[in-house]
Amino acid sequence: MTDADAVSDPEIDRTASFDVADASDLVTRITENVERVIVGQSDAIDHILVTVLARGHLLLEDVPGVGKTMLARSVATSLDGSFKRVQFTPDLLPSDVTGVNVFNQKTNEFEFRPGPIFANVVLGDEINRAPPKTQSSLLEVMEEKQVTVDGETHSVPEPFTVIATQNDVEPGRTYELPVAEIDRFMKKIRLGYPSETEETELLGRVAGDHPIDSLDSVASTEDVRRAQRAVSRVTVREPVRAYVSRLAAYTRKNAELGVSPRGAIALVRASQARAVLNGRDYVVPDDVQTEIRSVWGHRVRTGDGESSSALVDETLDRVAVE
Repeated sequence: MTDADAVSDPEIDRTASFDVADASDLVTRITENVERVIVGQSDAIDHILVTVLARGHLLLEDVPGVGKTMLARSVATSLDGSFKRVQFTPDLLPSDVTGVNVFNQKTNEFEFRPGPIFANVVLGDEINRAPPKTQSSLLEVMEEKQVTVDGETHSVPEPFTVIATQNDVEPGRTYELPVAEIDRFMKKIRLGYPSETEETELLGRVAGDHPIDSLDSVASTEDVRRAQRAVSRVTVREPVRAYVSRLAAYTRKNAELGVSPRGAIALVRASQARAVLNGRDYVVPDDVQTEIRSVWGHRVRTGDGESSSALVDETLDRVAVE
């Protein structure tokens, strides 16, 4: 492509016009909209928006009834894109998620009927209730944003984010997520219970009609794509990249399973998005330190009874910023 072609390309023109300030403003609009429904979860909302802007996927783990599904729905509704929900159950098949080829007797040809994974935001509700075979149907699409059925590849729409919830009680009735799938989630967070003040406000909001029913979108999918491109242009200088590499190396030396290169990439991208949330077009070590627990905590396996979060904290303490 020549310089003249680049100037005339409207897609590139749109990309150039969306800067860090625009992306930060988009985050503010979405956050304020979601907070019309969700009370006292500003950090969790930030984590979700960081994930979306960094082109990742999010795992929400907690006890039932704390608002995991409602939070995911509120964010998805705020974006003027397609939203699908998959209720994971023990009898769910991979084709129920990805789609299936169906023979059309009129045309004497097979036609692909896309599954619910073909949406901008996909909510996988209680993902650990489905067996590993069904969970594995997400591996390709979460990494490559495409689905292969009967040898034919189908691309999912952009932007594309999977927000999965999992129940951390009733362990006898759930399946452990495969390590390969866990590693594809950019972040894993917990919500926790609200404070008394927050719960009182929440009860007041839902005493009548639920606020989710009147929630409107405040951003288009093109806005999100522009913001994602703005995030991808955030500068990550060599000292910061080297810092992330040293952090990753420490986990590999001191854990049974350390952070993979995919995990290191996820931390850099999340740090870029965090910089945008803070109004900067460059990453600083504070961004890395803010993101590392939610990005690496679920990836590390210690094998000696030590919690993964403790090892991540130790990594931050032992690896110096140079």
